[in-house]
Amino acid sequence: MEGARIVVTGANRGIGLAFVQEALARGAAKVYAGVRDTNDITPELAATGAEPVQLEVTSSDDIAAAAAHCSDANVLINNAGLHAGDRLVKASDADAARREMEVNYFGPLATTRAFAPVLAANGGGSIVNVLSVAAIAPTAFMGGYSPAKAAALYLGGIARAELEPDGITVTSLIVGSVDTRMASHVDGNKEDPRTIAVAGFKAMSRGDWTCDTDRMAFESRARLALDPVRYERGLGSCCSSPT
Repeated sequence: MEGARIVVTGANRGIGLAFVQEALARGAAKVYAGVRDTNDITPELAATGAEPVQLEVTSSDDIAAAAAHCSDANVLINNAGLHAGDRLVKASDADAARREMEVNYFGPLATTRAFAPVLAANGGGSIVNVLSVAAIAPTAFMGGYSPAKAAALYLGGIARAELEPDGITVTSLIVGSVDTRMASHVDGNKEDPRTIAVAGFKAMSRGDWTCDTDRMAFESRARLALDPVRYERGLGSCCSSPT
């Protein structure tokens, strides 16, 4: 991490902000904080001293401009995400799942395509994709979010295989329930976002392909392995579980 030049998407708050803070604490030389609107920066992000960069992950223009501006980057943290809070088949908004797929899958795909040549030109580096327990288990009460995160998990595996010859590692983080605005609907214990950032950077440094970042992620994977039918049925209830 010492001397790294890091781009973080969705950096204004939550896990993205935590990655910015942790990167700087670990000696990163530069942190580019990707936000949807550089005129709307949270005080917490401004206090870090990171450089805000216009980076709406569904905008091809923003992505191209960010890749050109952050030309010294050697780490990309794909964190930006969207949970529309709707069902999938019985959705009240038929377009919600499409928006979730655009942000949670096509967004990381586009930023990965744009930044992979940048990282390669700088001698290689790392890409970290912030995912969810919903990526490894069909999570009915999370509608289109779960399929989008599952797609992003496969994206990480394929990108890893393609980019390995360029000296670029790709790590997918399986995240449980975290104390963020996105998870405000979830009951029970929630992890500090900084805990996820610490686990994520450790996994990146080890070159892990995937990493369960917290207790809920570990327990969810174990329960899924032991009794997948019962676990998946439990996830059908909007108030029964995770992430």
